[in-house]
Formats: sequence, structure tokens, C-alpha cells
Amino acid sequence: MTSFLRSEFFHNYTRSTSAVIGSALMVLFAFAVIVGPFLVSQNPYDIASLNLMDSYKPPVWIEGGDPQFVLGTDGQGRDVWASILYGARISVFIGLVAMIASCTIGTVLGLIAGFYGGIADAIIMRIADIQLSFPSILIALFLMSAVGTGVDKVLIALTAVGWVVYARTVRGSTLSEIEKEYVQAAKVAGLSNAKIIRKHVLPNVLTPLIVIATIQVGTFVLIEASLSFLGVGVPITQPSLGLLIKNGFDVLFSGLWWTSVFPGVAIMMLVFGINLFGDFLRDELNPRLK
Repeated sequence: MTSFLRSEFFHNYTRSTSAVIGSALMVLFAFAVIVGPFLVSQNPYDIASLNLMDSYKPPVWIEGGDPQFVLGTDGQGRDVWASILYGARISVFIGLVAMIASCTIGTVLGLIAGFYGGIADAIIMRIADIQLSFPSILIALFLMSAVGTGVDKVLIALTAVGWVVYARTVRGSTLSEIEKEYVQAAKVAGLSNAKIIRKHVLPNVLTPLIVIATIQVGTFVLIEASLSFLGVGVPITQPSLGLLIKNGFDVLFSGLWWTSVFPGVAIMMLVFGINLFGDFLRDELNPRLK
């Protein structure tokens, strides 16, 4: 721990205002996702606990507001603040799990394409090229329209659009690594391909993946929010931040702005924090900038 606090990375981190702000927002959301739902009195997913008499109450600082609902309520009488805490849990869960799945699949395919080459490389990269010719949101929308709504379906769709960037990055790094002396020496020593990949190639291609993975969480949160806003994401019984925005958007121009604006601000802060910290990692881990 002491060595980390004295490291150049930590020194640069403390001197980077954007990195500190970004990580602070990420920690804040992590705390809200883990602890937040236990700090509110209402479970917005429990229909039995909702009261339609509480629908569309304004935030507490506006006339007619109720101190019980600090950010107001929506059309079903759900506390907007509680809905944001529960919705953020689903949004962050989807972003993290989809990122891990995309990174795992993309890394494996990238290593196969870069290390073995040949037909495997041609097939994987042609699929990647075809997929990159279409916007990610369009592919995800098509998949969701085909398989239906649900958290599991969203994870499948995001993984299907997210693996490409890892595969291409890992393939390029692998092609560079296999030409180096230590890999050639390992081959001469008789090490199996699997062991060479695991011990010599993989550890040296992980650095750019850290940056991609960090930023991709925010990207996936936005894509999931877009899918839910269009009605093909998570079900209405498990509203994420995107679905909360959709529900509030229907009455946005009726003066009931808080039902949509506050979830939108929550997404903005989350993605903003992730991107700030991701930009710091990109600059810090890029050897060309040293």
C-alpha cells in the first residue's frame, strides 16, 4: 500500500482534477447502488407498497411537495429518488456484466486470431469488420426486437456488440508480441501454445483493455438506456434509469419535468464520471505519452 501511495501513477492521479472528480462520482454511484436501496423507505418495484394518491407529487422545494418524497413521485406514486437508486443498480449491473462478458469473449477471439492467424483470423476479423460497419445501437436494437425484452436479453445484445473492440485490439497487440524475442524463445524451449499465450502474450496485451473496459461500462449504460427508452430493453417491472426517463418523458411537456429530468441527470453524472476516469487511464497507461 505504501509503495502504491508513492508511485508515479498515484502522484499523477492526485494532480489530475478530472480523475479525482471522475473516481469520486464512480465511488458515489457504487455506494448508491450497494447501500442506497436500504436507505429509502419505499421499494418502487413492490406494487403493493405504491399509492396512486401520491402520484405526480413535485419535489419537496416546490409548492405541494411532500417531505417524504424529496425528488417527487411519478405517475404510479413511486418515489423518484428511490426509483433512481434501484434503477441505477440495474443499469450499473448491466453495464458491468456486459463489459466482463464482452471483454472475455473478445480477448479470447483476439488471441486466437492474432496468435494462430490463418482461417480463424480471417473469419473473426471479417465478422468484426461487418459488425463495425453498423452502429452498435442499431445492432442491439435489431437483436432486442428479435429476442424480446429482459435483463438477460439486454446482456446478450450488449455482449454481441461489445466484443469487437476487444478482439481487434488484442489481435493487433498479439501480432506485435509474438514477434518479440521472449515469445520466440518460449517456442524454441518447447512450451505449448496455450502456455505461451497465458504466460507471455496475455499479460502484455491487458493494458489497453483496462481503458476500453472502463469506458465501455458507460457506453453500455447509455445503450441500455436507449433500448429501454425505445421500449425494447428491461421490462417495466424492473425499471432502469433509461426506462425511468421514458416514463417521465411521456409527461415531460405537461410540467411534470422531475419524473424524467432527475433520472437523466443521474445517467449523465454516472457516464461523465466513468469517462473522466477512463480518459485519465488512457493517458496514464499510454507509453507514447510517457
